[in-house]
Amino acid sequence: MKEMNQMNIVMTSIFKPTQAVVDFSLKQRFNLVVVGDKKTPNGWSLRGAEYLSIGWQEDCGYHIAKHVPFNHYSRKMFGYIYSIRNGANIIIDSDDDNIPYDDWSIPDFAGQYLATKENLGFVNVYRYFTDSDIWPRGFPLRMLREEGSILDEKEFARNRTKVGIWQGLADIDPDVDAIYRLIINKPCTFWDREPIVLGKGTLCPINSQNTAFAKDLFPLLYLPCFVTFRFTDILRGLVAQPILWAKGYRVGFSKASVYQKRNAHDHIKDFESEIPCYLHSEKVVEIVSKVVDEEMSVADNLLKSYEALSRNGIVTKKEICVVKGWLADLAIE
Repeated sequence: MKEMNQMNIVMTSIFKPTQAVVDFSLKQRFNLVVVGDKKTPNGWSLRGAEYLSIGWQEDCGYHIAKHVPFNHYSRKMFGYIYSIRNGANIIIDSDDDNIPYDDWSIPDFAGQYLATKENLGFVNVYRYFTDSDIWPRGFPLRMLREEGSILDEKEFARNRTKVGIWQGLADIDPDVDAIYRLIINKPCTFWDREPIVLGKGTLCPINSQNTAFAKDLFPLLYLPCFVTFRFTDILRGLVAQPILWAKGYRVGFSKASVYQKRNAHDHIKDFESEIPCYLHSEKVVEIVSKVVDEEMSVADNLLKSYEALSRNGIVTKKEICVVKGWLADLAIE
């Protein structure tokens, strides 16, 4: 098995290598892992990329292989486990339509960063990087016109911070919801500003399009398998934030380092897939925050959180079986 670099980019694709995939494959300090699905062209290959075919996934022996559905974004988890078992200490999510700029990078996971106040609840971080009327997918709709959702930069403080997840933005067609695309649908190029870190109890939806995870938080890469395509990574990020706060980590947002040439989408179908985002974002954070225990490990808090989400009807009981399989796969040395 090929020895991996310490920093790995993981994505899925159902197309022949796109410009984004090719450009990421040329990043010398990173190893690119591409996870196939049933719609991926036969014989997919690209120099500089590790390709995990359906055949490989069926033969890999991972616990999750019994549970993860085909034609679902959660198959990306095969790439996470593959990277973790081969020594990765940073895993970066991207998609095959997010094209990296020449200076694409991720900030350091520890350093002096501008930080918000604590316990602000949901904030619209996009509005720190632009004055356009725009919001991230998963942001509570009832808060769009609330003054408190816009960060007050006069209250920022520069602190030494341990960041567990970095969310990089995307220019041109950023990660917004179907309501934005159906009503406004204007391209956006974000300002080139320094990164910002959210204080404990202050949060914003994070996605899986330009997102880096530190090693201690790898269990939080789990992508729910039995929720809709447009909810899976949003749910992941909402679950992750209370858990990482309990372990002393924070979420950071950095300037756009990719631009998106979005693959074809049906906005109405996206809207339908996003309905759980519109209905459940705040409830998810409330449920998870109540069960997270600072004395428990990240992995144990993850399982406890999904059990609570199952009891409250956010996910099904089938999800718990996959979470247990995922954690078993991560525990194997």
